[in-house]
Amino acid sequence: MGAMGHDQEAQRESRTTAQVVDGVGPRLRTLRQRQDVTLAALAERTGISVSTLSRLESGQRKPTLELLLPLAQAYQVPLDDLVGAPRTGDPRVHLKPERHGDRVVVPLTRRTGGVRSFKQLFPPNSPGGEPSLRAHEGYEWLYVLSGRLRLLLGEHDLDLGPGEVAEFDTHTPHWIGNVTDEVTEVLCLYGPQGERAHVRSRPVS
Repeated sequence: MGAMGHDQEAQRESRTTAQVVDGVGPRLRTLRQRQDVTLAALAERTGISVSTLSRLESGQRKPTLELLLPLAQAYQVPLDDLVGAPRTGDPRVHLKPERHGDRVVVPLTRRTGGVRSFKQLFPPNSPGGEPSLRAHEGYEWLYVLSGRLRLLLGEHDLDLGPGEVAEFDTHTPHWIGNVTDEVTEVLCLYGPQGERAHVRSRPVS
C-alpha cells in the first residue's frame, strides 16, 4: 500500500473513531432515560458530578475510560455496547462469570431491561450458616440443571432436583442455597420490575 493508501486508511479510521465518540452522548442519554434514572441518582451511583454527566450526554465533554467504566457498571452493560463500538463479526457469545458472594453467576443476556437470564453455580453447602430470608422487587423463575437446591419460600421448604422448576414473586420472603456436597447448577430468569417470562404452548387439538 502506497503513502496515499495509508493516508486514506488513516482518514477512514479517524472518521470511524469520531463517529463512535460523537455517538456516545446520545447513547448515554437514551440509556439513562430508558432505565428511568435521573442525573442526580446517576451521579450518586457513579461518583461523577451532575454537570459532567450532563456535558457527556450533550457532547460537550469527551468520553474517557475513567468516566465510561463506572457508567457501564451502573447501567450493567458491556463497555462496547456503551460506546457503540463496531461489531467484529464474531458470532460467539463471550460470557463473563461474576462472583456474587460464594456463588458464580454467568449472565446469559446483555439486555439492560426486562427479563434477564443467568446461570448460577452454587458451591457445596452454600451459603453457610442459618438461612436468612429476604424480599425484594422482582419475579424469579428457577430451573435446576444439576445437583439439588433448597428453596425457602414463605412457609414452604422445598427440595428441588434436576429438571424441577420453581417460580415466585420475590416480594415473598425467600432464601436459596445448596445444602449438599456437590455443586448445584441453576438456570435463572429474573424480572427486576416483576416482569414474567411469557410461555406459549401448542394448543391441544
